[in-house]
Amino acid sequence: MKKRALISVSDKTGIVDLAKSLIDFGYEIVSTGGTLKVLRDSDLDAIDISDITGFPECLDGRVKTLHPNVHAGLLAMRGNAEHMSFLEKMNINTIDIVVVNLYPFKQTISKEGIELQEAIENIDIGGPTMLRSAAKNYQDVTVLVDPVDYKRVIAELSDGGVTLETKFYLMYKVYQHTAYYDTLIADYLRKRNNIEYPDKLTLAFDKAQDMRYGENPHQSAVFYKEPFEVAGSLSKAKQLHGKELSYNNINDANGALNLLKEFDEPTIVACKHSNPCGVASDKTISKAFEKANASDPTSIFGGIIAANREIDKATAEQINKIFIEIVIAPSFSKEAMSILTTKANIRLLELPDIAAAVPQGNYEMKKVLGGLLVQDFDRNVIDDDKIDIVTSLAPTDKQLEDLKFAMKVVKHTKSNAIVVAKDKVTLGIGGGQVNRIWATGQAIDHSLTSTEGAVLASDAFFPFDDCVEEAGKAGISAIAQPGGSRNDKLSIDACNRLGIAMIFTGDRHFKH
Repeated sequence: MKKRALISVSDKTGIVDLAKSLIDFGYEIVSTGGTLKVLRDSDLDAIDISDITGFPECLDGRVKTLHPNVHAGLLAMRGNAEHMSFLEKMNINTIDIVVVNLYPFKQTISKEGIELQEAIENIDIGGPTMLRSAAKNYQDVTVLVDPVDYKRVIAELSDGGVTLETKFYLMYKVYQHTAYYDTLIADYLRKRNNIEYPDKLTLAFDKAQDMRYGENPHQSAVFYKEPFEVAGSLSKAKQLHGKELSYNNINDANGALNLLKEFDEPTIVACKHSNPCGVASDKTISKAFEKANASDPTSIFGGIIAANREIDKATAEQINKIFIEIVIAPSFSKEAMSILTTKANIRLLELPDIAAAVPQGNYEMKKVLGGLLVQDFDRNVIDDDKIDIVTSLAPTDKQLEDLKFAMKVVKHTKSNAIVVAKDKVTLGIGGGQVNRIWATGQAIDHSLTSTEGAVLASDAFFPFDDCVEEAGKAGISAIAQPGGSRNDKLSIDACNRLGIAMIFTGDRHFKH
């Protein structure tokens, strides 16, 4: 039988050079549609698939390769005498190399305003079927889905033939490729069907980079990104300066970004180990940085700064006085870049749409041993319609403004969490504690300035009145908490006795 290669690709990168090499190695080329035209336009001999099947392409190209003359040639086991006898009897030639990649479904649904029918027309049928047939018979068929592998196969053909090891590796790439492809289709259709949590969950991600190590040097790690760009996400950021991001850098920076998205006015978020350590809003970004830094200058050292305004000269001069791992901002002025790039190791990330909200349909996921926890993003902070003033003293407009600010921060602090704030600046943050009184004490004790007249926000209800008692000693003037404890009355009574205004928000913000 003749040595035969079937080539039918959407991505035509390197395909002419590959075909030329295969012809030089004595392969007869069979092709389809646009690929056939490209090969013939390059003066290469290629057989139309219809001459192999004896049947014309039909139904607008939907049926081209779905034929026994193709699939028998792919699936016949060369060492099986019965298989080979059948091919000879039916005058079917084997197909020894398959080069196929699929209709551009991903690129199609990435376009704005794509109609359902156009998306469906870009679901490949014959391509995946050929790939799966060829891959199943990997011992006898070399199958290529990625132009990256063309050189490897040509090199091995030059040395006498493609090795079984390479064929087995290429088989893996086929099933990975088709699984990814089908996952994109299933996810697109899931969304069109408004299905939030499917019975079977498949996920598709693209490798963004290998990490030097994970959370610790003895752990390996990789960063994968979603197949489609997510506005305002770290995977979209452009690194302008500094060494590659580490596993911890990415995790911590993501926490800073999520908190920053809560604010519209000029705001600085300083994070350490994915917990906020200093947050401030002001009329200018330089003033916001000054206040955020002053709130906890110890913890901000070696931390991450996220800003929702351009980093200007005045802000850069302040940043340059301390050691900061990463600065993320929508842009950097020329003067700021000149100042900040004097330090070799600081990473500068530009993210123009940094303020973009987390899109609907995105999930938070946490891997547990033997399973995966999946939930919607926590999109609430304080809903004005849910606010319940439970004390005899109501918060002033100024206090309510600070309570909303504090609640935005506490929402993104590891539980149990308490935030003390004043004038839209965090004074003390207590996070990750195993009981709420410890978190309260930590937030108050870590305040570097007087907490007199400050407000306090809690991510969950007070199980006892001890947190209110501590707040009273610290001069706290107003408290926001979800409410819902059996002991709510104890906390309300304590607030009334101490002259503290308290609101119930109705929404808990645990972050584990």
